Amino acid sequence: MINVAIMGHGVVGSGVAEILIDHADRIEKAVREKVNVKYILDLRDFEGLSYSDKFIKDFEVILNDDDIKVVAEVMGGINPAYDFVKRCLLRGKSVATSNKELVAAKGAELIKIAQENNVNFLFEASVGGGIPILRPMAQCLCANEITQISGILNGTTNYILNKMIVDNMDFSTALSLAQKKGYAEKDPTADIEGHDACRKICILAAMAFGKHVYPEWVYTEGITDITLDDAEYADNFGYVIKLIGHTEKLENGKITASVRPTLVGRNCLLSGVDGVFNAVMVTGDQTGDVIFYGKGAGKKATASAVAADMVDCIKHLNSRKYLFWEDGDELFIEKNYDKSGRFYVCIKSDDYDSLLEQYKSVFSSQKTDCIKNEYRREIAFITDCDRESSIRKKLSGLRNCEYKLLHTML
Repeated sequence: MINVAIMGHGVVGSGVAEILIDHADRIEKAVREKVNVKYILDLRDFEGLSYSDKFIKDFEVILNDDDIKVVAEVMGGINPAYDFVKRCLLRGKSVATSNKELVAAKGAELIKIAQENNVNFLFEASVGGGIPILRPMAQCLCANEITQISGILNGTTNYILNKMIVDNMDFSTALSLAQKKGYAEKDPTADIEGHDACRKICILAAMAFGKHVYPEWVYTEGITDITLDDAEYADNFGYVIKLIGHTEKLENGKITASVRPTLVGRNCLLSGVDGVFNAVMVTGDQTGDVIFYGKGAGKKATASAVAADMVDCIKHLNSRKYLFWEDGDELFIEKNYDKSGRFYVCIKSDDYDSLLEQYKSVFSSQKTDCIKNEYRREIAFITDCDRESSIRKKLSGLRNCEYKLLHTML
């Protein structure tokens, strides 16, 4: 019999407990041995559950019990999760986590500690919830050199943008609906400002390129400035707006990483990913584009991934899964990458006549059509192929104008 512990009994933690306890026969078949949830750590009381007798409030009980071989960390946040996970690994206990904030901030250190102590630190659930992505990258795509990854990594923002595009809802109304349905937290900042997607692209970049990428190194922009007009203009140009996490390896050996609202062409697979679903597109030099799609969050989906990692840890009690990256430094990141491509631009001014004249003057060579909205006193267009710096230079020279510039991908 293998004894395990669960740290945290929130949405995901309760899901992990239910899978391991209510479906014990299924888990036993997977590992060919009985798996017993010996402890569940939480400061709250949970009475009336079939497993209420398993709850404890003291982490030291788990740490000092040598019978505990595998621990699930589903508490969230950095503290005390970081301290608890680190001490478990040092004590020779493997850890499975769904904690993207922890992995993005401390992943390199914790992976190294796991390696030095011949245990495993697995975190499949930290990126795509129930979508298998990290294990396929490490195993199924190992014969490839991964050149870039693009993805819709946050279901909350994807739901909001979808409501704006399909149902003509403004941002505030769509956000309120997402909160009412339980897709968005009471404080939605991490989602709508892009922080959640940023943590996930950091983990994916580290997996793909072998060095840790810290969130503070990643250009991150949320969706709070996206308007219904932007969604309508994008649709007229043949695009949909998605919050895209992107990382790629550059010719100089460095990488770039970003999270930003992006106009996605309707011929791109990511354009059809709607609602709370996520999708990650990985480009390998041998396979080309491979897409992973499914529910990126939610109790059952995320708990399923954590439980699967625990099973993997149990199967490898006396060996290590190869999952490793080195610590990184800022020199590895090209922060000012001057991307060449086509961009969505919307320029606005209280003086519409002046705006029109300046547009004709500055963008006279523009080959694509533009949308002129005299009522809103703005002009929207997709640029010809050019460097972002060149376009911004032109825009900064406009008098008494505000502008919005978004990347596009086909």
